[in-house]
Amino acid sequence: MLSLGAFKLYSRRAAAIGALAIGAAVFSGAASAAPLQLFPFIMTPEQSAPPVVQSAPSEEENATAELPARLKRQIVNYPTREAPGTIIIDTPNTYLYYVLGGGHAIRYGIGVGRDGFTWSGVQSITKKAEWPDWTPPPEMIARQPYLPRHMAGGPGNPLGARAMYLGGTVYRIHGTNAPQTIGTHVSSGCIRLTNPDVSDLYSRVSVGSKVIVLPMDRRAENMLGKRG
Repeated sequence: MLSLGAFKLYSRRAAAIGALAIGAAVFSGAASAAPLQLFPFIMTPEQSAPPVVQSAPSEEENATAELPARLKRQIVNYPTREAPGTIIIDTPNTYLYYVLGGGHAIRYGIGVGRDGFTWSGVQSITKKAEWPDWTPPPEMIARQPYLPRHMAGGPGNPLGARAMYLGGTVYRIHGTNAPQTIGTHVSSGCIRLTNPDVSDLYSRVSVGSKVIVLPMDRRAENMLGKRG
């Protein structure tokens, strides 16, 4: 038989062993349900914030605003004594006419010189270029010194898809990468069309074609009525 002291010692050991067994079982069950995170302040890959994904611009965002009906390329009645193939710039009304003959012309919407930069006269096309380079003339750089001294041709070039150079002047009929400016007085004297329109005109004219630029202070009808 165990003495009273030995019995008490045995009981204490048995109780301690039982408590350890119960604790281990509880810890094991909890661990299987949700593993213990030793460093809760460190985010695991699964817990990290998802990367920000930038969606591609929609077609609507890239779409060019449609021109008003009056500025769209169209064949119109246009009686004139100028020969077919002549280009007439109606500066005040922001139109370019390509004379077809028989009382008709193709009318294009254009952007023209801003206040103080319009001009008039008769010139001829001396050079044609596709996706032309742009070298701003010294007088333009003097006014706007931030301009590049040279820019290679391409979609980002202000001259657009085509250019037709007018005589020995610094002026051109050219395309634009800013079609929203068609119908406005915005340039330093050049005549701009949308890229599709300037490409169409470019295909019709040749070096030597006559270009008549009408002044701002007189309407085209008055000028043409006096031509013979």
